Amino acid sequence: MTMAARVAELDRIRQDVRHGLAAATEAQHAKGKLTARERIALLLDEGSFHEVEPLRRHRATGFGLEARKPYTDGVVTGWGTVHGRTVFVYAHDFRIFGGALGEAHAQKIHKIMDMAIAAGAPLVSLNDGAGARIQEGVTALAGYGGIFQRNTKASGVIPQISVMLGPCAGGAAYSPALTDFVFMVRETSQMFITGPDVVRAVTGEEISQNGLGGADVHAETSGVAHFAYDDEETCLAEVRYLLSLLPQNNREMPPTARGDDPADRRNDRLLDLVPVNGNRPYDMRAVIEEIVDDGEHMEVHERWATSVITTLARLDGQVVGIVASQPQRLAGVLDIHSSEKAARFVQLCDAFNIPLVTLVDVPGFLPGVDQEHGGIIRHGAKLLYAYCNATVPRISLILRKAYGGAYIVMDSQSIGADLTYAWPVNEIAVMGAEGAANVVFRRQIADADDPVTMRQQLVKEYQAELMHPYYAAERGLIDDVIDPAETRATLVNALAMLRTKHAVSPSRKHGNPPV
Repeated sequence: MTMAARVAELDRIRQDVRHGLAAATEAQHAKGKLTARERIALLLDEGSFHEVEPLRRHRATGFGLEARKPYTDGVVTGWGTVHGRTVFVYAHDFRIFGGALGEAHAQKIHKIMDMAIAAGAPLVSLNDGAGARIQEGVTALAGYGGIFQRNTKASGVIPQISVMLGPCAGGAAYSPALTDFVFMVRETSQMFITGPDVVRAVTGEEISQNGLGGADVHAETSGVAHFAYDDEETCLAEVRYLLSLLPQNNREMPPTARGDDPADRRNDRLLDLVPVNGNRPYDMRAVIEEIVDDGEHMEVHERWATSVITTLARLDGQVVGIVASQPQRLAGVLDIHSSEKAARFVQLCDAFNIPLVTLVDVPGFLPGVDQEHGGIIRHGAKLLYAYCNATVPRISLILRKAYGGAYIVMDSQSIGADLTYAWPVNEIAVMGAEGAANVVFRRQIADADDPVTMRQQLVKEYQAELMHPYYAAERGLIDDVIDPAETRATLVNALAMLRTKHAVSPSRKHGNPPV
């Protein structure tokens, strides 16, 4: 056979590999789902994909497998670019063995993960598979073990993004849980350890797949999903946007993108946006949108643990991670879930050289038996540990109130914030004046002829002595009290100064954070 004939044969095989069985493609589309290659085409820059091992086949026998040996073995792997920067990707092909993982399938994923770590580039997994390939037994389970080990090895080294575009059950769900971000698509993607049938058999509870592990459940209730969207196209477009905010690896800085928003733009709108009365709620998102470049930010875990906001944005073109109290939800208190949410976000930003800006308006930790018994002490300590351990530039701004332990935990100067600012309505204290008066002046109030009047008088005295806006500044616990209208300019200038910050960490294998 001539070389030309061999090349023609190769072209035919490649065409078969690229297109797959028409009936299987139609079935995938009928479910409202794209194929693996269609998804990769949406994720990567046009024409940039380079496939790895497209001709791989499994070697398993038994249960009819020897008669079914399709190319790719149900997973498409390779690399391409997103906004011109290298990204590695693997995508389960549900048309082949339902995307189930076997030995060859796993080895392809292992290889692309190793390549991503070696090259120092992000890894995106497009998940749409039926779990371990039962016909291959324990070798399929070992394949998952290799993926988990590499997820852990890559953690904090390269960004890892999991995009759930179909079912993900059993042990397969642990790989996304080990990655930095999880995206889900409503109605078509589900994640659970045990499915509805097992739940029904063990507990007698009746529940659908989406009710047990759908996108909304994981975005609002469990916190497993960071983002949830209505369709695959929007989801993959948002993955591209997220990648534009992240560095390639932990040795690089996030990409800058200079725009037309002036660095010294005044924020006069903030004077009316935030009520002076600390008991009145407002939407912290509006504050963030007023401060950041062009009002754009990408909120992480938007619908879970909503008393705190965690979001990525730019200030004068520089990517920053913003942790902010949300007075519109539970008055902005810290509870078990919001502490966990903020702690992991702080760790993410610190791992990938993203400066942290903390906007504080916090009345304290949420009181209650459920919170105490649920471990608010250790969960709150996660956020404290994350901030204390972070070496990236850290700036905190107290908008109104900051009380008790929550003040300390929300990146106060005493735990290592590089710069701390406050607005001229700030109240920093052990607790609010009303509560403090009840404790400090309990006897005076009880013995007074007019307890109500006495209490009001003592509350005002406490506020005047210990809670006036300049009390912390006078003691060097904040660096300056600023005009709210100058917030953006102040943050931009501070970040510019801190851009070359270098912190030396103590020599250790790793810390032992609270769990």
